[in-house]
Amino acid sequence: MEAVAKLNNNPTSTRKMRLLADLIRGMEVEKALNVLKFHPKHPSVPLEKLLLSAVANWKVKNEGVRVEDANLIVKTIFVDGGRILKRMRPAPQGRGYRVRKRSNHVTIAVDSKVAEAK
Repeated sequence: MEAVAKLNNNPTSTRKMRLLADLIRGMEVEKALNVLKFHPKHPSVPLEKLLLSAVANWKVKNEGVRVEDANLIVKTIFVDGGRILKRMRPAPQGRGYRVRKRSNHVTIAVDSKVAEAK
């Protein structure tokens, strides 16, 4: 049975987060957690927490089944654009440059390999 976790309004641009999402898509959960734990990019920390949350949601849905026996994989992960905070930066000759501080929404779904094979 599939379990989903969502992260809304994470203050990182979608392009930076998609690099990590593409890296772990389709991986086994244990391997994906190790990759995220030691990855140097800063969005790896909230993505690791989100993956742990999805695994916890899976445990609640599937009581009586151990995570080690289930062979969990990252079934789907996608990153959408979130709200954009608009700020002004001082510029020459009394002007102001617009700075757009982007955010994103991440949705991750984990499922067992056994359930996917059926």
